Amino acid sequence: MKLIRKFLDSQARQFHKGGKLEKLYPVYEMIDTFLYTPGEVTKESSHVRDSLDLKRLMITVVVALLPCICFAMYNTGFQANGALEKVGLSGASGWRGGVIDLIGCGYDPTSIWANIIHGSLYFLPLLVLTFVVGGFWEALFSITRGHEINEGFLVTGTLFPLILPPTIPYWQAALGITFGVVVAKELFGGVGRNFLNPALSGRAFLFFAYPAQISGDSVWIAADGFSGATPLSQAAAGGIETVKESITWLDAFIGIIPGSMGETSTLACLIGAIILIATGIGSWRIMVSVLIGAVGLSFFFNSIGSTTNLMFSMSPSWHVVLGGFAFGLVFMATDPVSAAMTQTGQWIYGVLIGCMVILIRVVNPAFPEGMMLAILFGNVWAPLIDYYVVKSNIKRRKQRHGK
Repeated sequence: MKLIRKFLDSQARQFHKGGKLEKLYPVYEMIDTFLYTPGEVTKESSHVRDSLDLKRLMITVVVALLPCICFAMYNTGFQANGALEKVGLSGASGWRGGVIDLIGCGYDPTSIWANIIHGSLYFLPLLVLTFVVGGFWEALFSITRGHEINEGFLVTGTLFPLILPPTIPYWQAALGITFGVVVAKELFGGVGRNFLNPALSGRAFLFFAYPAQISGDSVWIAADGFSGATPLSQAAAGGIETVKESITWLDAFIGIIPGSMGETSTLACLIGAIILIATGIGSWRIMVSVLIGAVGLSFFFNSIGSTTNLMFSMSPSWHVVLGGFAFGLVFMATDPVSAAMTQTGQWIYGVLIGCMVILIRVVNPAFPEGMMLAILFGNVWAPLIDYYVVKSNIKRRKQRHGK
């Protein structure tokens, strides 16, 4: 590491003001601060809230995502290997089959190693693609505007492949992250100025632009000629009883079900939530209020029932373990940029999202997932919620002091 440090220091003058590569300073600064803690210190008195800078914050979020990443690779491989076994195929097609044959791990769904290797061949290329394409746009806008490349993309780039199906075409994934970074973030001024979550915006773009590759029954299990609907789709079509015929509640909680690669495991999301709350990065108010809104409204629908809409029969306990509910609650709704900032506002914002996801799932079963649209809806309302909370606080303080 000392060799890399010396090399970066020797090249620094080329990127600082007046150097030949001055315009590429954001790229140099990104590499330098990613590998090492910045060496600059304040020359005047500083006001420190805590020791957590932006880089450490983003890296902590990525650490909290590690359980979801590991399970994404395992479950993607588990679903694929299980499907290959069911349809009687000897192995995966294309380059992935060649890699698996070379490694010799096989396609046994009971083998953790075989599942992780097979799943990683779907997840890791999407992860690399997301960072390359998204990083290109981040660097381009930073160089053009002359500001530093923000570490925020570290989280966006990690989140995006986790909310995609394993069979998504690479060009569509590249287009989705481009939309998320360019349209949802950079056109509004970059990190801190975007009011929509970039990763969710990219997925929403793909959902409406290319529905055949982002929804339906054939995109969730990476096996040619095999179709498998998500439990939420099954529930929308035949009620929760049809879901119980194929999986248990524990299966759904652990996450060994079809779905977007990183969203299926409520257990992995729960581990991430503990890390985020313990470090003070994730808002527990938002997490709790989303849960309150979803459980409350789903209990109401479940209590009144319906003879025409089978989604009314789904209990709150099933809602919270299916689809991207847990993942969205922990990692998306709590986005510090696009979520509500005030404490009271966070409660309102969270309940709004929780109620919206149930409304979309139950009242409009054409979109059985619901969490993505609910969070984006909450993002739109977050600034207005904070505005009225602050306005109310100011009014109350004036009344208290008689002004």
